[in-house]
Amino acid sequence: MAKKWGQRVRNWMTQKMDLPQDVMMDLPRITMIGQIHIYIENHRGLITFTDKELRLLLKQGQLQVRGNSFVIKTILPEEILLEGKIDQVIYINENPGGAK
Repeated sequence: MAKKWGQRVRNWMTQKMDLPQDVMMDLPRITMIGQIHIYIENHRGLITFTDKELRLLLKQGQLQVRGNSFVIKTILPEEILLEGKIDQVIYINENPGGAK
């Protein structure tokens, strides 16, 4: 119950105060330039990296990027810049089936 109340308060503050949703809701901000660059902010850490896959931990679930010739150009505690040919960007829920 308290979790839902907190979420409602954040939603209300975001709408009424014109605050960015990614900051208030702890969501990732993803910026892509074509299929060659992807810049991801507000992640919780690197899970997997190969030349064909990048997987990041998010507050809720994971983010998977698939493609080939991947190179990490920049990596900071909450930001990452990936270059290569990006084929897919997939959100993966931690709780399949909506279980809590």
